Amino acid sequence: MSHRSGNGGALDPSDMKIVRALLASVGGLIALAAVLYLAGILQVEVGNADSRPAGTVYDIESLKRRDDVNVLFILTDTLRAHRLHSYGYERETSPTFDYMAGTGIRFARQLAQSSWTKCSMASLWTGVYPQRTGVLRSPHGAPEEALMPAEIFREAGFRTAGIWRNGWVAPNFGFGQGFEVYERPLPQTRARHLRVENPHIKLEGTDLDALEASIEFLRIHGKERWFLYVHLMDIHQYLYDASSALFGTTYSDIYDNSIRRTDAIIGQLLTHLVEEGLLEKTLVVMASDHGEAFSERGLEGHAREVFRESTEVPFILGFPFRLEPGLTVEQRTRNVDIWPTVLDLLGLPPLPDTDGRSLAPEIFAAASGREDFDDDIVGVAHLDRGWGRESQPSRPAVAITLGPYRYVLQRGTGEPNDPELESLFDASEDPLERRNVIEDLPDVAADLRDLAGEYLATEGAPWGEGPLEVELDEMEANQLRALGYAIE
Repeated sequence: MSHRSGNGGALDPSDMKIVRALLASVGGLIALAAVLYLAGILQVEVGNADSRPAGTVYDIESLKRRDDVNVLFILTDTLRAHRLHSYGYERETSPTFDYMAGTGIRFARQLAQSSWTKCSMASLWTGVYPQRTGVLRSPHGAPEEALMPAEIFREAGFRTAGIWRNGWVAPNFGFGQGFEVYERPLPQTRARHLRVENPHIKLEGTDLDALEASIEFLRIHGKERWFLYVHLMDIHQYLYDASSALFGTTYSDIYDNSIRRTDAIIGQLLTHLVEEGLLEKTLVVMASDHGEAFSERGLEGHAREVFRESTEVPFILGFPFRLEPGLTVEQRTRNVDIWPTVLDLLGLPPLPDTDGRSLAPEIFAAASGREDFDDDIVGVAHLDRGWGRESQPSRPAVAITLGPYRYVLQRGTGEPNDPELESLFDASEDPLERRNVIEDLPDVAADLRDLAGEYLATEGAPWGEGPLEVELDEMEANQLRALGYAIE
């Protein structure tokens, strides 16, 4: 566990023992919950019991004057925005996400800064683009000098905990800074009724482990002010069960089944907040690190390119009150904007020298019904396609978004079989971004090409140091290979 000292103070040793004991022994509770859920006895309907009062834009503005607001950050790994019903998908994959969007704020065009978890999360947490964080390849991590939001929350007196299941956000990569408890819940035996499309994947445990560990943290510290980060992984593993097997049996269908199951688990966590009287004191932040491709361009999965399918993600804010109706921000927004926005809304100190910015102006504009906004925010997504193989040279893929356009630069090694490629898409004419119009719009392509070049030439993280270099031991490497990643 790594953190700076602050006013929040460390957990008492007895508390830490309780939390860790839960992380090691929730199997019986998980099995019971799974049986109840499968039998239809355990029903999660947040909307039916939502005790939050109705609120307005004035209540959003007043958040910074309150001293009782907690923060729940739910990061759902591998969640593509266009597969949620509230983002226009025809299937009802996501009733919990949809309810929170319908009573909060949905950001309609949210861009992740990479299609690979570690690179993406380094930018999300620091508010800094990948070229500046330097977290571009498998040995890289965030150095101690990088200021993380959990450190700001802890300094402000919040109890802080992170429950994670993806090895790319492990504490040895620098992501535990500021958390009093930062733990991977010990995996329990997977219940028989749980199904996975890829049985060769060996990552054990489920998001029910993270759910129960989160509930135990809230049992201990729910009456204090807290910041809780929960990183869910079952969609990454395409894990579903009988009750969520609603949409078919193809690879793509099973992804939807998995979203439905994870959505129900999030519903259980939010229902717990309702039952404990905490939802009306909690800002709920719902986001994802990257999306997922299904052969739209001959590619499947993620961490391979930076096209629309693997970089457009959901971002939803649920407040300690209900907005009726919920709001939608239509402008381009980015994951580097998440913590500048949340810290600003709560009146907490900002992260230093970020590429992201607070979205409060966009939120208040949406609340006032204004539609005359400028859509001139540049977005960046970046992946070094040699990230997992030290023997490979750098092969950056960079997407630049501006207005309706997405320019994608794929730099190669210069070898005949690995040339440099360029694409330009116009979402105003081609919403799925399948038609390359770079020959039709040379002036637009030239402007965005210049922006990509300027981006790749930027240097200097706010903390003044390069990335942390981390040597993986064989056990850690095998755990990451279990997620399906190819690592040398």
